[in-house]
Amino acid sequence: MKQYQPQEIESHWYKKWEDAGYFAPSGNGEPFAIMIPPPNVTGTLHMGHAFQHSLVDSIIRHQRMKGSNTLWQMGTDHAGISTQLLVTEKLAAEGIKPSDLGRDKFLEKVWEWKEESGDTISNQLRRLGASLHWETERFTLDEGLSEAVLEVFVQLYDEGLIYRGKRLVNWDPVLETSISDLEVVSEDENGHLWHFKYPLVDSDEFLIVATTRPETMLGDTAVAVHPDDERYQHLVGKHIQLPLCDRTIPIISDRYVDREFGTGCVKITPAHDFNDYDLGRRNDLPLINIFNKDASINDDAPEAYRGMDRYEARKAIVKAFESLDLLDKIEDHKMVVPRGEKSGVAIEPFLSDQWFVNTKPLAEPAIKAVENGDIEFIPKNYENNYFAWMRDIQDWCISRQQWWGHRIPAWYDSTGKVYVGRSEEEVRSKYDLANELTLSRDEDVLDTWFSSALWTFSTLGWPEKTKALATFHTTDVMVTGHDIITFWVSRMIMMSLKFMGEIPFKKVYVTGLVTDVEGQKMSKSKSNGLDPLDIMDGIDLEALVSKRTANMLQPKMAAKIEKSTRKEYPDGISAYGTDALRFTFYAIATRSRTIRFDMNRVEGYRNFCNKLWNASNFVFMNTSDSTDDLVGGDKTFSVVDRWINSEFQKTASAVNLAMETFRFDLAAKAIYEFVWDEFCGWYLELSKPIILSGSEKQQRASRYTLLSILESTLRLAHPFLPYMTEEIWQNIPTSIRGESETIMLQAYPENDKSLDDVDAEDDVRWIKSVVTATRNIRGEMDISFGKKIPILFQNGSAQDKLRLESNKVLLSFLIKPESLVWLNNGDTIPVSATGLVGDMQILVPMSGLIDKDAEIARLDKEIDRRKKDKARVEGKINNPKFVDRAPPEIVQKEKDKLPEIESAIEQLKNQRVRVLSI
Repeated sequence: MKQYQPQEIESHWYKKWEDAGYFAPSGNGEPFAIMIPPPNVTGTLHMGHAFQHSLVDSIIRHQRMKGSNTLWQMGTDHAGISTQLLVTEKLAAEGIKPSDLGRDKFLEKVWEWKEESGDTISNQLRRLGASLHWETERFTLDEGLSEAVLEVFVQLYDEGLIYRGKRLVNWDPVLETSISDLEVVSEDENGHLWHFKYPLVDSDEFLIVATTRPETMLGDTAVAVHPDDERYQHLVGKHIQLPLCDRTIPIISDRYVDREFGTGCVKITPAHDFNDYDLGRRNDLPLINIFNKDASINDDAPEAYRGMDRYEARKAIVKAFESLDLLDKIEDHKMVVPRGEKSGVAIEPFLSDQWFVNTKPLAEPAIKAVENGDIEFIPKNYENNYFAWMRDIQDWCISRQQWWGHRIPAWYDSTGKVYVGRSEEEVRSKYDLANELTLSRDEDVLDTWFSSALWTFSTLGWPEKTKALATFHTTDVMVTGHDIITFWVSRMIMMSLKFMGEIPFKKVYVTGLVTDVEGQKMSKSKSNGLDPLDIMDGIDLEALVSKRTANMLQPKMAAKIEKSTRKEYPDGISAYGTDALRFTFYAIATRSRTIRFDMNRVEGYRNFCNKLWNASNFVFMNTSDSTDDLVGGDKTFSVVDRWINSEFQKTASAVNLAMETFRFDLAAKAIYEFVWDEFCGWYLELSKPIILSGSEKQQRASRYTLLSILESTLRLAHPFLPYMTEEIWQNIPTSIRGESETIMLQAYPENDKSLDDVDAEDDVRWIKSVVTATRNIRGEMDISFGKKIPILFQNGSAQDKLRLESNKVLLSFLIKPESLVWLNNGDTIPVSATGLVGDMQILVPMSGLIDKDAEIARLDKEIDRRKKDKARVEGKINNPKFVDRAPPEIVQKEKDKLPEIESAIEQLKNQRVRVLSI
């Protein structure tokens, strides 16, 4: 094989896999299904996406190779607000407003954009190697899913679980629509706290109230105090003359008020604050909406402020209070400001007519499904997020004042009476309406999360009773972030239980948030965000700077980001390939809430990919000229052949257990350590003398083992390194790998206990220890590896002596000795540098080789280290708490260490005496 160049192999293999239909369910084995969290059709692949989809792809590939009938269902979300905003901005660049086109023409433009640009995220997922079932790809606005949405809406309405009412919602004044809590970004900002004097009616007294939004006082309908606050008990029931407004408002008592905060008096604006809304309902307060849809002041406010922008009105109101001597003070105040995620403007709690789902009846069985273990959260502590939301669930506002989305299936007559059905024709039949009765359809669309809540079953064909639905629902795993447990996971559980009578998935694996190496959330403003495609394909510095500063309106911010980018990536970002990025994701996929991403680790795992690639080339070079039958020919397996097979079985067992428990980090660790340390670091070296000078049967066994272990390792690593494992696997003879056209349909390795070989493991552990000890002496004594040195063995057991005799060929090849000599009792012991393998001493005579002072320093350092080990062990076994609490076998293990350490110290001291005698 040529040098490893990931870009040359990745696109080739993905196209071949997809064209061959390898991603489709096989139709054989136990069903195993995962539904992709549908990416927005407007979206691009960010680091969080790439991380999650890499994890899911490893699960799917693992299950596919284990023989499951796997489905990874692909689909995209219409992303109502995001898509409408994007197309609106594109039209604005042409000088066109949506209102110029009208609803139908505007929607035509959106569909045109979707057809032209909506497959960006799909192509990026292909680039990542995601083995999704593309042939059944769904879209939340396709015909089938739209039918499912209609069916659910109508059924819920007919059961009284969907209703229309005037309620307080998050309102985006730029988009002029209600938005969900998830679409609100709340961050600390510097602001002010205005303290106003509210005079009592027919009195010189006044109460002081504080507000961060002075303009809302125009909609105040009460001032509230705590019922136990003695300062104000005598005022409850009296009235305030509301400044600037020609009306009075009552002073009421409510336990919501915190009497320790501020003056203990709170202005109540039920139409523009969620807490005030609840308090207003409890106290039967009127609701006065003072805003238009664009957050300008409406005609229900005093005439002087009508038509003003809310911030213009704020300034005017503060000025008016000051002129009336009713402004007590203004304080700097840090506060949380909720802003629309898409528009960036401060949202307003806004009173409007909306559609709602009564969620409490749906939540009860959904709570029980998790309580009784039908659905398992991994890690388990995320159940707490779920329960906290579900046990205090509020009615769900499902209407949005948009055009792009599922239009609400409701019609109105001229009196405003509402009729709900799947179509106007059904409505007329259902409600027995005359043909001449004019009906107008509701203008609103449904919240995007409404269709997403049906995702696990609507994508499989519901409400039709399809074969796919019967086969793959309930699905097996949902992989998602903790931020949408409440908004999506909970709603899928409710809707699936309601309409399927079964849970949507058995397990919910919750991933952490991918951050930069410092644990900071990745964002464009911090210049710490990374594009996974840039890591896979590389990007030069100028292109990276241009990309990071694009569309930045503030020159200072753009300059700051350019400077930091040039400093952090002076040469741009190298092309590391997909496999290196994916393996990085697995290695860092711990159970932590934050997943720190470090480019240095990507570079390290690119080196790992190179290591495996080069090791494969070594195997092919040493087996390609072998014309005999490696599979059927007679073979004598050496101890190292048996050892590497045994090590592989342990690794396969560890990886399978890690995948079963969603410990991707442990799976990656096991594969990495086997490939880097055992296979490349030891086995390839240990196999060389056998291939060069072993018997014919030994050589055949070694070549066979090289190929068979490589082939098995590639299958083991395939879910994590799909591209390079396929490329290498194709070069393995079919006599070893079989006739299959692809590695991805081969059986996944399991632990074959018949290949476990404890004796071989012990023997090779001994060989490795001898080699390591000898190399350490060379390094510490600065003895060139090219210089042959005599190696002496002393104080070993009969087993040590037998191992020395059995493995002289291997040891001679690896440590290049002048001689290997076993010392018997009474033999003269020259002054030597010493290494220890258990009780056995490895001696390298120092005559003519040693720096006496350096060797004394080395021995002193080793004696000191061993004394510290002794003190640590004695501290443990003399500690009553350790002895009482630790399992007996652990205590005994610590006690057994003590004589070994004492023996080692004694030998090192004797060696020091010998060195001093030189």
